[in-house]
Amino acid sequence: MLCRLLTAVFVVFVSMFILFAGGAEAQTYRFNSVQIEGNQRIESSTIVTYTGIERGQTVTAGELNDAYQRILDSGVFETVELEPRGSTLFIRVQEYPTISRISFEGNQRIKDDALSELISSAPRRVFSPTQAERDAAILAEAYSQQGRIAARVTPRIIRRSDNRVDLVFEIAEGDTIEVERVSFVGNRVYSDRRLRRVLETKQAGLLRTFIRSDTLIEDRIEFDKQVLRDFYLSRGYVDFRVNSANAELTRERDAFFLVVDVTEGQQFRFGQVTTVSEMSEVDAALYQATLKIKPGVIYSPTHVENAITRMEILAVNEGVDFLRVEPRIKRNDRDLTLDVEFALVRGPRVFVERIDIEGNTTTLDRVIRQQFRTVEGDPFNPREIRQSAERIRALGFFADATVDVREGSSPDKVVVDVDVEEQPTGSISLGGSYSVNDGIGIALGLSENNFLGRGQRLSFSLSTATDSEQYVLGFTEPYLLGRELRFDLDLGITSSNSSFSNYDTRSAFLLPGLTFNTGQNSSVQTRYFWRNDEMESRSGATVASVQASEIAQGALTSSGVGLTYTYDSRRTGLNPNAGFLVELGVDYAGLGGDQEYVKTTGRAIAQTLAWNEEVTLRATFEAGILSWMGSNNSRTIDRFLLSTDTFRGFDPGGIGPRQITGTNNDSLGGNRYAVVKFEAEFPLGLPEELGLRGGVFYDIGNLWGLDNVATGPGVVGSGGSFRHVVGVSLLWTTGFGPLRFNFSNALKKESFDQERSFDLTLQARF
Repeated sequence: MLCRLLTAVFVVFVSMFILFAGGAEAQTYRFNSVQIEGNQRIESSTIVTYTGIERGQTVTAGELNDAYQRILDSGVFETVELEPRGSTLFIRVQEYPTISRISFEGNQRIKDDALSELISSAPRRVFSPTQAERDAAILAEAYSQQGRIAARVTPRIIRRSDNRVDLVFEIAEGDTIEVERVSFVGNRVYSDRRLRRVLETKQAGLLRTFIRSDTLIEDRIEFDKQVLRDFYLSRGYVDFRVNSANAELTRERDAFFLVVDVTEGQQFRFGQVTTVSEMSEVDAALYQATLKIKPGVIYSPTHVENAITRMEILAVNEGVDFLRVEPRIKRNDRDLTLDVEFALVRGPRVFVERIDIEGNTTTLDRVIRQQFRTVEGDPFNPREIRQSAERIRALGFFADATVDVREGSSPDKVVVDVDVEEQPTGSISLGGSYSVNDGIGIALGLSENNFLGRGQRLSFSLSTATDSEQYVLGFTEPYLLGRELRFDLDLGITSSNSSFSNYDTRSAFLLPGLTFNTGQNSSVQTRYFWRNDEMESRSGATVASVQASEIAQGALTSSGVGLTYTYDSRRTGLNPNAGFLVELGVDYAGLGGDQEYVKTTGRAIAQTLAWNEEVTLRATFEAGILSWMGSNNSRTIDRFLLSTDTFRGFDPGGIGPRQITGTNNDSLGGNRYAVVKFEAEFPLGLPEELGLRGGVFYDIGNLWGLDNVATGPGVVGSGGSFRHVVGVSLLWTTGFGPLRFNFSNALKKESFDQERSFDLTLQARF
């Protein structure tokens, strides 16, 4: 009986619950009016629009809740309340406050201005907690990029009157976590020391305060992986791969250990290099002749790319359109060679419809178009477009530059889209320098590399030291008349009163020149020069008779033309570890002015890396000849004087013809000189982060000849003799610049030479 009674009660209870629940679910509202309270900036009509409820519309409780959510999701209200009262819907809102100002507290490493540029929150805008949190995360990431991964940024608000707030970002910068050690696993050919020189990430050193490359940045590690691949691929290790790059915190959590695991593989060389043509009108032998690659040369993708470029340029010159060069590589594991077959095939008939450029608010369109070898209407060459994109980025005018290709008005046409982002191209520099020759000095430079958006360089430099001053104004137009013809113009005033002579000099010069490429590695510069030089007696000083007669000539003007040929394969040659530079110049003065002469100079440098690229070997040869043709006599400042950079072990002007009379021992310079220098630079086995390397050198040099000179008593050394100097160097790479300490000893010299056994050069910029 009790069971039946309980069952009946349960059935009644469930029935009543279902009845009331159904009634609640079915409850509806109809509003004839809406009253809004609490809004100050937002119009009432706007809030009604957020609800999505129209007057007289029947809405359910669920739809009313949806209206509440839509108002809240608008992001401008801190609180929202909806209250139905009969046919009226009351909406009470509290708006988010307006940001009065934004400030940063606790930051020292990054200034307020730099932090303000990173965040989206701004004064006079509505405060958003979500946006403030996002801004805090962005600021923390900025510190992380500087190696301060423990940095914390917390947004706070200070409420003010009139529903305003001050937004404060409280910053705890934390300490910089440096890369204590970079090591490699799996490398057999190249040492850790050599591979560390390739990476952008560096080990922490003594100058860690000034060098930020010793902090761990994730993006930099990815870049380092690619740099390592490029390093090994350019040296023939085609199977090279980076297995992992792991950064582990030390037990004290104050530094990182970066361990890079690599697999080098075997080194491959070029095998047979051939060219075949799949186009009946193209002669493969003609294109084969352009190849510089020889069998046995270490394989490098760069050589293949350069070969393809030369072939495609030849096709354009021969009037062959749509030719494509496909490299087909066959691997020979037995003899570790790669046979390369360059196939000349016909590409698709696609033309460039137009080139669209966007984002250049300052730079003129023509400056960007000059980087393209393709114009509208030309056959489309994907390789040329990629190279044009690289040239645009290399200008240095843009923070970002992308070049994309899309289909044009028809399938056989493409449009090249260039999108750039401008960046500042002007700079001001203040620097200091010291040398034993000129003493302590300062340098001030103003430069604009994109003058008026025309891609031109305009610069002014001022440098002054204890014994010399120089003021130079320079201008460069890289594409004169729209061609690959560089125009340079330099004019300036210099003066010197060196302690190594008893006279002062004053000079003014004008030097316009034109430079053009004659090949992939060679260029020619033609120039006009005008100079006005004067030697002046120094107050209280006595000079020998030869220089006294030169001073008596007063200011003399030289006007003439010159030419310099340069060939440099150190960066683009077939061997990435070796190269050479050849530079030949000749100047003729006699186009008006007071002097007539021919001055010829030459320089050759050969350099290679040896012993797994740990040691740099370098040989240098320099020579010059002055052939005086004028009716007057040449002066000391017209002739060659060897500096410590040209020939070590002696003072500037320390060797060569001199006049020795009484207390005077004056250098006269010479009409001819020749110098040969051999040097080696090598690691000292010290921790790499110290930046110290050693060097040895052996220099042989001679300066002689006093033709057409009014000689006097006591002149010695005009016949010349070769001096021999040996020495050791200590090279220290610092955050301020390179320091070089030279300790030398003259094995063979003349009794009247001015020897220097120690020389220090420091050039700093700050």
